Amino acid sequence: MKARASLLCLGAAALFGASTPAGKALLDGLGPVTLAGLLYLGAALATAPSALRTPWALRTVGRANLLRLLGAVLFGGVVGPVALMVALRDAPSATVALLLNLETPATALLAVWWFREHLDGRAWLANGLIVAAGCLLAAPGGFAVAGPALLVALACLAWGLDNNLTATIDTLTPQQTTFGKGLVAGAVNLGLGLALEGPIGEAGLVAPALGVGALAYGVSIVWYVAGAQQLGATRSQMLFATAPFFGTGLGWLALGEPVLGAQVGAGALLVGAVGLLARERHEHPHRHAPLVHSHEHRHDDGHHDHAHEGIEPGTWHTHEHRHPGRTHVHPHVPDLHHRHDHG
Repeated sequence: MKARASLLCLGAAALFGASTPAGKALLDGLGPVTLAGLLYLGAALATAPSALRTPWALRTVGRANLLRLLGAVLFGGVVGPVALMVALRDAPSATVALLLNLETPATALLAVWWFREHLDGRAWLANGLIVAAGCLLAAPGGFAVAGPALLVALACLAWGLDNNLTATIDTLTPQQTTFGKGLVAGAVNLGLGLALEGPIGEAGLVAPALGVGALAYGVSIVWYVAGAQQLGATRSQMLFATAPFFGTGLGWLALGEPVLGAQVGAGALLVGAVGLLARERHEHPHRHAPLVHSHEHRHDDGHHDHAHEGIEPGTWHTHEHRHPGRTHVHPHVPDLHHRHDHG
């Protein structure tokens, strides 16, 4: 199960990483706010067929989940992408791609302080390496313009909050979460873009922008949310931290951007950080309170032992189900079932 969640996060990273050089190319004919809107509308179009199969879901989502979704839309769908597109307008896509790894420590700090996730010393050291990589890129030799660096940092903070919020939504499917975020954020950003940047000058770029959004913000977010629900926000973001390597490589190969020493050094620090986080293990006696919720699950994981006629234990499926209270010991991560306090 953890391997499947990890592969989902890595696939999401590859798609999102490719969006950085693609977005850089699209900015030649589209304003940054307009482009952010088109990217998220593309995400909404990609997820609409699946999300709208059960349009009644929002009626039963509950106040807490609805507030989480609205927060994810505001920070992850509006603030984050607009800040990133503006930064890309004035900075090399390869460097911006690597600076996006600041999203990992931002996610971790918010997860510990506000969302009850646990990190051990190894995890904190890994996040320190990621911060060091960001500082290296912000140095004069690697990234001379301070303004775009601050905008990327703002985007990472916004997405860190978004990551934690979406990882705790347990009623909507990842497709429904992504559709809601894409539709609202896309409409808001596109409206702001048309008002602030004027009409779209190159209409031929609309379809490519929607296509990039469908893959890099639609399919990518669906895969990421599905993985985050099983791994927790910090661990899933650890794997998503590989996204800049895809973006940086494409920036070098497709856009002909120069290979900078700071980028190579930062990449080495990031590899060390991901390696440290991957070796983390957490196990202790813990108690589960009785719970009723809905999310994707299977029946061979030690937590979902209810039976369905005609469904094999290893089959992934989604429905509302009840958990009885229990106390046990096993290795675990802060997924939807393991957000407990640590003394």
